[in-house]
Amino acid sequence: MINKKNILLAAVIFPAVMAFGQQYGGMWIPTELNEKEMKSMGMKISAKQIFDPSKPSIKDAVVQFDGGCTAEIISPKGLLLTNHHCGYDNIQSHSTVENDLLADGFWAKNMGEELPNPGVTVDFVLDIKDVTGQILGNTANLDAKQAEQVIKNNIDVVSKSFKTEPHQKVVIRPMYYGNKYYAYIIETFKDIRMVGAPPSSIGKFGSDTDNWVFPRHTGDFMMFRIYADKNNKPAEYSKDNIPYKPKHFLPVSIKDKKEGDFTFVFGFPGRTTEYLPSVAVEKIRSEIDPAMIDVRDVALKTLDEKMRTDQATKIKYASKFASVANYWKKWKGEVEGLTKSDAVGKKQRYEQSLMAKNPQVKTTLDEFNRLYSEQAPYALSRAYYSEVIRNAETLSLANNYFSFANAVEAGKMDAKTLENFKNRLAEVYKNYDPELDAKVTAKVLALYANRVKPEFLPAGFDQYKDVNRNLQTIEELSKNSVITGRGTFNGATAYSGLDKIFADPNALVQNLKNDPLMKLFTTMRENYLGKTDGKYAEYQKQIDVLQKKYMAQQMETDKDRTFYPDANSTLRVTYGEVKGSNPKDALYYGYQTHLSGVMEKYVPGDYEFDVPKKLIDLYNRKDYGIYKNSTGDVPVNFTATNHTTGGNSGSPALDANGNLIGLNFDRQWEGTMSDINFDPRFSRNIMVDTKYILFIVDKYADAKWLLNEMKIVK
Repeated sequence: MINKKNILLAAVIFPAVMAFGQQYGGMWIPTELNEKEMKSMGMKISAKQIFDPSKPSIKDAVVQFDGGCTAEIISPKGLLLTNHHCGYDNIQSHSTVENDLLADGFWAKNMGEELPNPGVTVDFVLDIKDVTGQILGNTANLDAKQAEQVIKNNIDVVSKSFKTEPHQKVVIRPMYYGNKYYAYIIETFKDIRMVGAPPSSIGKFGSDTDNWVFPRHTGDFMMFRIYADKNNKPAEYSKDNIPYKPKHFLPVSIKDKKEGDFTFVFGFPGRTTEYLPSVAVEKIRSEIDPAMIDVRDVALKTLDEKMRTDQATKIKYASKFASVANYWKKWKGEVEGLTKSDAVGKKQRYEQSLMAKNPQVKTTLDEFNRLYSEQAPYALSRAYYSEVIRNAETLSLANNYFSFANAVEAGKMDAKTLENFKNRLAEVYKNYDPELDAKVTAKVLALYANRVKPEFLPAGFDQYKDVNRNLQTIEELSKNSVITGRGTFNGATAYSGLDKIFADPNALVQNLKNDPLMKLFTTMRENYLGKTDGKYAEYQKQIDVLQKKYMAQQMETDKDRTFYPDANSTLRVTYGEVKGSNPKDALYYGYQTHLSGVMEKYVPGDYEFDVPKKLIDLYNRKDYGIYKNSTGDVPVNFTATNHTTGGNSGSPALDANGNLIGLNFDRQWEGTMSDINFDPRFSRNIMVDTKYILFIVDKYADAKWLLNEMKIVK
């Protein structure tokens, strides 16, 4: 006899198991790849060819670029490829109004013209070791607080047990919310020089309008070079350094792609939270993301008003605007994607399946519901405060000066620390417009005063609810403030003489105590710390402990699911196939865009969709050389089902044979929720086609000397 109750339960559970149990997606530790599955999808090389600590492998050509992006080596002379947006700050730092490399691009004609970039680093991962037993071995019967201290001590001991050279380090990172630990042996190079960058009209084509969306037509790439000492070892910048000779470099393929081709992406994804309970996802979708979007929306609109009409402001604020806009749009797509993919419902069904197998899971989930519900008002207050302080640069400056004052009064402001502080401020003031930012500050303060519950605001904060009054009030405060560079101290301003401003740190601290903007920031900060921060952190600590338990329960209970750890800026491999998408009813995106699409979007003089004359000429003459595909056009961007996130910017997209076929730079807007809920229906990563990269280097930049370094697969 068929039990109807069992049929009903299966109907609820089976879709959840299928949604989570399939291997479409995932950010896999490269020492733990599912080689069998990868080969079943079309991979021709072995897992050892991807990652092998004992001999050259693909991992020796993949680096973390400047702590945030990924890059890859594409020649035996250390030529490095990454995204235009990853090196944007470096292009900006070499730009002036008279020599605007952002607008005009830059291409060295030989190695002697390559530009140094102080402070920029690249990290190689030499090896990865599972050290879980050594880190957790003596913590089994300890409470959370005791275990935390023992784990910290164990990490220190295990880190020191590895033999490393001076330019190497050992980093031990938790995985699966602290249920496992891995050690990464890392080697850092510090002499990184800029080789070439297309103009922003190519490298940033589509700018903010096209950011996170497809169809896309962006040449988001640029080149650097790694330099080493005469022994091929890492070294500080020196004219005597020579190009680094890598253990492995990536051949560059210009073969045509077709839908269904196997592809994998190697890189350093930043952060994902795939294993959260449904209640957490719902809070993100309906409360936290919308709050952060609101603040950035106000800041971006205010900046954009002036950037559109003033070229100097456009250059000065280009990097900041791009940074603010990046996650503003990402969060908007995340909210829509979580809703459309029914992420909360899917997780709830999965939770039901876990509880059916393991009743202890219900206790855990009930506790999650309590903790997240009680934390919610503090979390919302935190979201608004953090975004206001981050996006009103005037308040961010006040935060810096606040830290300075504390260090002085604590006797911790020595000469070296002071010099570093002045250098940081000089960089801020170089790209800061106090009058413009006064408007930003005034508008986001009004939003803050109106959106945050009164019990979380400072006394008397109602005065900031009126935007128009704020514009006048904050402007007056800004005019008389030392921290904006408009007020004077010791006969100087922050613009005219930082050395004079900081000549007497103690006297400056006393002045700051009366600074009107410093008083405003201090009031907001002390109120936030007193009413929000502590309670939020208290709940979050309990949530983190519970998340570790829940992660262990998922892994113990769901034997049909192969788990991978959430991204945490460590080296990962993700694999999928070249594929278009059908994000909405009757809407289909093909997997590839072309140069003809660039020209279709072309708007003369537009700051997002202008096209350089030389590129127009190449298009009109159809001077495509070997870079056209079977349709007679030059491929520009393409999409695939690789599971990527922030940090994968600049990651190599490789074919079945390990050849470079694209440069990862974005995700499709409808799938940005993949940080929380990867859904193969909507989740696509977007890449610059190597044909377009080489076409620009060859035909547009006339930099054939760089092509001569590469191994090009035709």
